[in-house]
Amino acid sequence: MISTRLPLENTVYKANQFNPIFARHETFHPRFGWLKKGFGRARDDAEVFLREDAPIRLGVGKNMVRSIRYWCSAFKLLEDDQPTDFGTQLLDQTGWDPYLEDPASLWLLHWKLIEQPSAATAWYFVFNRFRAVEFTVEDLFYQLCDYRDQMAPRISDSSLRKDVSCILRMYAVQPTKLRASEDSLDCPFTGLGLIHPAGDSRHFMFRVGYKPSLVPEIVVYACLLHHVQTNSTAKTIPIAALTYDSGSPGLVFKLTESAICDAIAAVARQWDQISLSDAAGKLQFSFEGEPLELAADILNRYYQVGR
Repeated sequence: MISTRLPLENTVYKANQFNPIFARHETFHPRFGWLKKGFGRARDDAEVFLREDAPIRLGVGKNMVRSIRYWCSAFKLLEDDQPTDFGTQLLDQTGWDPYLEDPASLWLLHWKLIEQPSAATAWYFVFNRFRAVEFTVEDLFYQLCDYRDQMAPRISDSSLRKDVSCILRMYAVQPTKLRASEDSLDCPFTGLGLIHPAGDSRHFMFRVGYKPSLVPEIVVYACLLHHVQTNSTAKTIPIAALTYDSGSPGLVFKLTESAICDAIAAVARQWDQISLSDAAGKLQFSFEGEPLELAADILNRYYQVGR
């Protein structure tokens, strides 16, 4: 039922659109507390990751210091080891969710990780270009190799295998026997329910459809951000585009058209600028105003009064 090789779509980006980045995580997925710790230490000292006593300050090994630094950058919490506006809004002591207690914040971080420009090329590929629902580890690896060959052929196969392993450990709950060691501690992102084991340790599947912990405001925020990425000036977006286009919430969050429509309808009950419309039998997402400002307002209101 599951083939070892799947056809790769003709979806090559121009070389100057982004810089492919593979296997910068030192084989570690982001663990509980790492993002808060890395952001907080860098906010207090932008050179903390370069200090000789960085392992002591962060309470981890040298390789983990590099991994924390990478993840804080990849999630767009830090840029050049300095807090970003997004990082400050989310994780500052007076921020939206300093300790990432709200599952919605993990969905927001998942979006930021994959949103272009992405410093996690394999993650971008898995959630945008890889269209299989059920797959094996080898399916994922070989298609990632094809993708790599089109943009960065000098990247080694071993780097891609590290990325594939990290992605599956990051999003799929591992069998109990594989979670016994410290190196296999579960990642907070397994709670999103995006990837599940399918029978054995080599087979997996995406869970497509409604996600209980994914609040409507995050979906609509992502819809508006995706629209900005397309450089369109239109005030309407086909629901099909929000579901199936590369970089869309439908692919990044693994949602169906109905799940996206339900999220838009829920937000529209609170925001007059948001609506669902029907054009010749095709549903569209309509909005008023500047999309970036509207997205920021929706997110801010959710964290201020919506929880």
